[in-house]
Formats: sequence, structure tokens, C-alpha cells
Amino acid sequence: MSLAITLHVLASVLWVGGMFFAWMILRPVAAGLLEPPARLTLWRGVFARFFPWVWGSVAVLLVTGLWMLFAVFGGMAGARWHIHLMLLLGLAMMAIYLHVWFAPYRRLCRAVDAADWPEGGRQLGQIRRMIGLNLILGLLTVAIAAGGRYI
Repeated sequence: MSLAITLHVLASVLWVGGMFFAWMILRPVAAGLLEPPARLTLWRGVFARFFPWVWGSVAVLLVTGLWMLFAVFGGMAGARWHIHLMLLLGLAMMAIYLHVWFAPYRRLCRAVDAADWPEGGRQLGQIRRMIGLNLILGLLTVAIAAGGRYI
């Protein structure tokens, strides 16, 4: 259990912390300093480095979370409300990430390759909104994970 919970927490910290950094720190600086070609090229590179970490986090979160759910809590019936809510929010976050990966991120890459800066900007805007939503869900999930068992 100690290894599973440690890996689970580290995976969530990497994913949610990365989204916080991207949304609250990098995005405003890049938008204020860089013209669209440089800004979109930067974001493509950032996502190319960040998204493999998200894939790894998703895998670790699923494996460790499901293992703890079934091996420690005895399944869904043995888990308290906060475990159910964490699972629901985590699955919603994963679905949003999969959409970002397979749709706007792919289109962003094609737009940057084609130097289609207006289209790249539209795709980056969609990614920005999705990451913002996922950041809210991620912070909520962390709060539930930290305090849910005490309610």
C-alpha cells in the first residue's frame, strides 16, 4: 500500500503541478512576450515534453488507484464517498486529456508545421480551455484526496 499510494500521489503531483505551471506561469508570460509564431512553436515543444509525462501519470494513476480500490478497499462497495468521487473526477480528467491529445494537440502540431498561425492559435485556445478545466478538476481531486476521509 505504501508504494502504491506514493506512486499515486507522485503521478498526480506531476500532472496537476504541470498544468498549474503551464496555466498560471508560462501562459501569461508567453502571451505577453512572444509573437504567434514563436508562442505557438514554444507551446508545441512544451506539450511534446509534458504530454509523455501525462501519459505516464495516467497509467500510474489507473494502475495504483484500481489496485488500492480492489486490493485494499475490497472494491467499490468497500470504498467511502471520497474514493468514488476521486475516481469519477480522475476518469473525467483522463477523458479530457485524451480529447486534447487526439484532437486539438494534433491540429496544433499540423498548424505549426504548416505555419498556419491563426489555426494554431485557435487550437491553442481550445487546449488552454481544456487544461484550465482539467486544472480545476485536478485541484478539486487533490483537495478531496487530502481531506475527504476526515469528513
